[in-house]
This record gives sequence, structure tokens and C-alpha cells, in this order.
Amino acid sequence: MYPQDDPRPASEAGMPWYRGVSRYAWIVLAISAMGWLFDTMDQNLFNQLRNRSLRKILEPDFAHATSRAFDAAVSSWAGTLTAIFLIGWAVGGFVFGVLGDRLGRTRTMVITIFVYAVFTGLNGLVHTPWQYALCRFLTALGVGGEFAAGTALVAETWPSRSRASALGALQASSAIGNICAAMIALSLANAGWRWAYAVGALPALLVLWIRRNVKEPEKWQAAHDHAKATGNPSELGNLGELFGSPRWRTNTIAGVLIAAAGVGGLWGVGFFLTDLIQKTMRPIVEHYPHIIAITNPAVHKTTVDAMLQTISSKVSIAQQVGAFIGMSSFAPISQKLGRRPALFIFFVLSFLSVQAAFYGIRDVPSAYILAFTLGVCALAPFAAYAIYFPELYPTRLRATGIGFCYNGARLLAAAAPMLLGQLASHFAVAGDETAGLRKAASIVACVYVLGFIGLALAPETKGKPLPE
Repeated sequence: MYPQDDPRPASEAGMPWYRGVSRYAWIVLAISAMGWLFDTMDQNLFNQLRNRSLRKILEPDFAHATSRAFDAAVSSWAGTLTAIFLIGWAVGGFVFGVLGDRLGRTRTMVITIFVYAVFTGLNGLVHTPWQYALCRFLTALGVGGEFAAGTALVAETWPSRSRASALGALQASSAIGNICAAMIALSLANAGWRWAYAVGALPALLVLWIRRNVKEPEKWQAAHDHAKATGNPSELGNLGELFGSPRWRTNTIAGVLIAAAGVGGLWGVGFFLTDLIQKTMRPIVEHYPHIIAITNPAVHKTTVDAMLQTISSKVSIAQQVGAFIGMSSFAPISQKLGRRPALFIFFVLSFLSVQAAFYGIRDVPSAYILAFTLGVCALAPFAAYAIYFPELYPTRLRATGIGFCYNGARLLAAAAPMLLGQLASHFAVAGDETAGLRKAASIVACVYVLGFIGLALAPETKGKPLPE
């Protein structure tokens, strides 16, 4: 018997999900959660630093331009870099999803963590927007691949009765990673954005722990041995089979649409909340008495930027506390109502919370409240991707399918941040930096319609074993 097997008999299935689980299964969950935590930390460092870093990088080229032209360039590049990151994320997800089925879950997770950690550190060395874009793309390759490997590893290690809750906990760790990113940006607000990216390289050390403590799961090993014995290794991670079989094809189309709604809503709108906060609070901060008293323009500007970074980081922490609650709540709700009804509810709430946040935030108190609400609603569907997607595919295609759904969605959703940036510039109003972003966000949030289409095609998997 493998060390990850649960020795408890089926008659004990009524016990709490966390009881009767082997020590090894907990180790796998802890390591996978840390890999995903650091993954999302490195993702969200960019969201925290995007506006501030771009303003610093673009300043030399816009030294004699109007403030409106400078702000428009920053908004446009912010959308472009986010879109490039999502495309790289999708490419990494496709490539490493297939490798997760062919090389194994553990080996793939080691490679992806090393890639995203190293290139996150290199983000701090860029000096032009195109250098920034290249580093974001390379970082995204590792970011996109880690999720599928870690999710498949946990799904195949934990017993069926506990699988949904364990995967929900895995996804909820992403909120902790996002909080860590906000804390890093907050603590280094005065030190400069480059140092924050340097901290993002530290997760590379996690690969040493993984290599020593995690084996390939029994289910994958059996599928690998079968493919080897039959002389048909290509059946592992066969992308063509995702669309060759009617069952897997329908599941894949549904999964991509469901993921595109959440990814587009979050990365195309929700994670631009930090930009809205900084634009909304800049006039308020600039008129603080002790800021006005600073007569040196350079010192004045640096002080204002640091204060804005502090405010946006604190608001992001509130958003991610909400995200942790939202993702943690999805597992029990989906266990009671089913995967599809739970997703439907949260897609509706996500759309409404985006509208409330981008039109309702006018000061610091409203920012905390509405950012928290947005975090609860817009991040909850991401727990579904960890719980639901492994239930759509057999072992030989599981990492490939998870990677394709989650990252195919990113190709669709990559247009969302670019559209947001262009619409924000188009709807810009002189004297109000926030008007264009508010209106653009309300339009781009319609991406949640894709989720409803996907749910109409999707099967209900509540209470069913993993397909083989």
C-alpha cells in the first residue's frame, strides 16, 4: 500500500473530511499549497507594483508630455503587460499540463516553481516596457504550469470523501499568497519596487523540499506503467483526446468557458482595483497638510507615491481576506448544492460586486468594505477550478485537461485587460482620472456571461468518483 492511501474503511466516510487522513496526504497538501501560495504571491506582486513601476519606467520618455498623456500611456501599458502575462500563463499551462501527465506531477511542479521564482526576481532588473513584457511572459510560463500539477497531485493523493475540501483548501492558499504580495509591497513601499521583485525569487528554495518528500501518486504511476506496458506512451497527456472523445470535448469546452469568466473578471477587472485606489486617493493624499508642507517637488512626489502604495496594499489585504473566505466557503456550498449551482450563484455575485466596487469606491472606508466584498465573490469561483476540473478527466488526461481549461481560458481572457486599458483611455474625462476606469470595468465585467454558457454545457460531478 502506498503511503498516501487512506487505510480507513468506507464505513467511516461520514467522519469530518480532515479526520482519518494519512500523514503523507497532509504533507502533499502542504507542499502543493505552498507551491500555489508562492505562485500567486509572485503573480500579485505585479498587480501591486504595476502602476508604480510603469510610472517609473515611462517617466524618462514622458518628461515633457502632459499628465493626461502620461496617465494614458501607463494605463495602456498596464493592460498590455497584463495581457502578455495571461498569454504566457496560457502557454505555460498547455506545455506543463501535458508534461504533468507525461513526466509526473511532482517533477513538473519542481520545474514550474523554479521557473516562476527565478523570472519574478528578474522583473526587478528591467528598464524598458518591452523588457518588462518579456520577463512577465517568462514568469507566466512557470505560473501557468504549477496549478495543474499541484491540483492533480492533491486530487489523486487524498481520499474521495475529503478530496473537494482538500482542493478547496489548496485554492484558498492563493489568498494567503496574494496577502503576502501586498505585505511585501507595503513593507518595501519606501525601498522601491525593484526590491519587492527580488523577494519574489525566494520560493525557488521550495523545490528542495519537494524533491525530498513527495512521490508520484499511485494513480499516475499506474497509468504511466500501463501506457509503457502497452507501448502507447502517447495516451498520457494526449491533447487531441480532449477533443476526440465527445465526453471529454464537452467537458473541455465547458471548463474553458467557466474558467474564462473567472479569469477575465479577476485579471481583466478585479486586480485593477489597486489602480483605481491609487487614482482615487491621489488627490486626497496630495492635499494632506504634511504633504503640502514639502516644498521639494521630487521629495513630495516620492512621498505621495509611497503613501498611495501603502493605501492600495492595505486595501488589497482586505480584498484577499475576503478571497480566503470566499474560496474556503465554496467547497461546503458545492458539496451541499452541487458544483454547477454554486458556480452560478458566485458568477452572479461576482458581476454585482465588480459594479459595486468600481462605482462605489470614493474614499478609504468604502475601499476597504467593497474590496473585501469583491474578494469574497470574485475569487470564490477559483476554488471551483481546483475542485471541479480534476473531476472532469481520467488520470491519463487529468493534468492536461486542468491545464487546458484553466489556461485556454487565459487566452480568451487576455483580451479583457487590454480592452480595459483601451476603454479606460477612451472614456477618460479631463479632471477625473477614475471616470474612464470605472466605466471600462463595468463593461468588461460582462465576461461573466461566458461562465453561464459554460455551466449550461457542464456535467454535475458532485458525489461522483474521479473518472478513469
